[in-house]
Parts: sequence; structure tokens; C-alpha cells
Amino acid sequence: MELLDSLVIGAGQGGLSASHHLGRLDIPHVVLDANPAPGGAWQHRWDSLTMDDVHGVADLPGEPAPPRSHERANEVVPAYFAAYERRHGLPVARPVRVESVTAGTGEDDGLLVVQASERTWRTRTLVNATGTWDRPFVPRYPGQELFRGWQLHTHSYPGPARFVGKRVIVVGGGASAVQFIGELAPITDVLWVTRRPPVWVDHFDGEAGYQAVEKVHERVLAGLPPESVVSVTGLHLRPQEQEAKRLGAYERRRPMFASVEADGVRWADGSFEPVDVILWATGFRPSITHLAGLGLRSRHGGIQLVPTPGSGQTPTAAAADPRVQLVGYGPSASTIGANRAGRAAALAVRRHLRAAAAPR
Repeated sequence: MELLDSLVIGAGQGGLSASHHLGRLDIPHVVLDANPAPGGAWQHRWDSLTMDDVHGVADLPGEPAPPRSHERANEVVPAYFAAYERRHGLPVARPVRVESVTAGTGEDDGLLVVQASERTWRTRTLVNATGTWDRPFVPRYPGQELFRGWQLHTHSYPGPARFVGKRVIVVGGGASAVQFIGELAPITDVLWVTRRPPVWVDHFDGEAGYQAVEKVHERVLAGLPPESVVSVTGLHLRPQEQEAKRLGAYERRRPMFASVEADGVRWADGSFEPVDVILWATGFRPSITHLAGLGLRSRHGGIQLVPTPGSGQTPTAAAADPRVQLVGYGPSASTIGANRAGRAAALAVRRHLRAAAAPR
């Protein structure tokens, strides 16, 4: 069985960035990707999401990202990732879904053992770049299982055409909820529900993204469960959402309902709201269950990350096991943060390998 210096899990923005920088540092590695084709989570986004709709795709190292356009994001970004893999000769193997990562024992003592179905890899270090897309979060409310209409999450959003003629409740206070309302309000009856009032900002740019990433740093440095970068940026209405605004869709927002019934929801005051669809735009959780065997979580429930000396201030190293770097977790759960974290993780891997090889 081949022994690797490093192994990257995930070939989205962070995984490709980490692989690029590992290659530049001459560190032998392989990238395992669960998807059947390049593109990370972008290949699974809904067809109506265009390059004009996304907040922005950061450049991969050395190559500019595709510009804004009316083209579908789930085609443009995967094509960009695929071309990047080819041009840079990145060692991606797919489809490979990692089931577990454990600490080696016996002759594998000091190594990490990566298991995927019937295949096993042994590696000195690991860069986990699995993001969040395959861990959609739907909160639990009384009676939810009794609803006879259609319940779906952002993860399964099919585009606006399927909702025509239906009364829709959009649940969630993030950018996805705002986008869905922008698409749906002009064509059907939509009601917005959030736990907290939205915080609106005049604009969102790259600088705002960097500042948001910095705010999320504080949580992972303390070992707290990360919050999304979007949760600290505020919400901004783009030109394509102005018609929904004119129709009053964003002003008709209500606090969360108390329970779900067969044909609608019940508000806290006892009144009833008939609905056909509940669209849960309630975010995602980190996709890290395969790391459970390493015992990385702190007593606060999150994985504490620390910056590695010489790799910049971006925290990627797991405090409980410095062999493990996390990219796309907490502050790097954005294209901006993932790129920076990919470089930091590669530098941290080099530092760990050098320290392990140094004479005792």
C-alpha cells in the first residue's frame, strides 16, 4: 500500500487550491473527490442560478475566474474547475467517497488511514476540503412530518418553474432565501419567514467578504461551532430582485411559525396559514462526519483551528491533531477564504513533514 506525504479530500475550490500549492512545494499527494465529475458543489446548483446571481467566484491560484454573465453557474464553474485540473495536472481520483479517517496503529502508528469502500490510503498528513453541500440542515418543528404539501431544501431547489400556482413559504434569513424570493415572488404567492429580522447592506464586494471571513475566525480559534460567512455579511438586493421588492415580498416577512400542520403552518398567536410548499433555505453544516474517529472536536462542540507558524494567519490546523488541516471549514467556507486556506494548509503540511523528518 502506497504511503503518501499528504492526501486531500474534496476537489472544490479549497481542495484544488490546496493541491496546487502542495504540487508547487513538491509534496506527493492525491486528491479524492466524491463527485463523478469536476466542479465541486457548483455542479449541483439549480439551473436558474447564473454567474450574475452568485456573489463571486474567487480566482484559483494563477488563473482568473469566469466573469459575470447570464450563463448557468452550474456549467461555467465546473468547466473552469475541470480545465484547471487538466492544465495543472492535479492528481484527482473520482468518484471516491471517503467513509472514515482514523489514526493508524501498529506498523501504521503515526500515520492517518483513509478508508473509502474497499480502498485504503495511508498518509502522513491530511487536508480536508469537503465543504458543506452534502450536509443540508433542516430545523425540526412540531408536526413537520404531517405536512401533505412539498417540503424541500436549498440543496434540492429545482428552479422557479415548478412553483407556479403554489403558495410558498421561504424559511431562512440568508442570501439563498433572498434569491429564491426574487425568483418566485414575480410568478407566484410567496411569504418570507425568518427567526430574526434581516440586516440589509447597501452593497457587497470583495472587501466585505474578507472582513466577514475575519469575523468567523474568532469562533474556530476558540473551538466553537462555525457560523457561515454569509451570516456576518448582511443582505443585499441585486437588480434581479427589485421586482420582488416592488411587489412587497421582502416587507411581508413574518417571524417563525410555531408548528406545521397537514395543509400549512400555525403561527404563535394561534392563527393558521395555508401553504403548498415549505422551502427551507436554512443553510448547511460542515461535512466532517468521516473525521469523527480522530476526536478533533473541542469541549465547545466545534473543531478548534490554529494558524501554523510560517503559513500566514489563516487557521487551518486542527488543534487536536496538527497532521490534519481543514479547508472550507468556518472562515474558509467561501471561495475567498478557501483559496487562502488552501495555501496555508499546504505550507502547514510542509512544516509538519519537515518537523517529523528532523533528527531527534
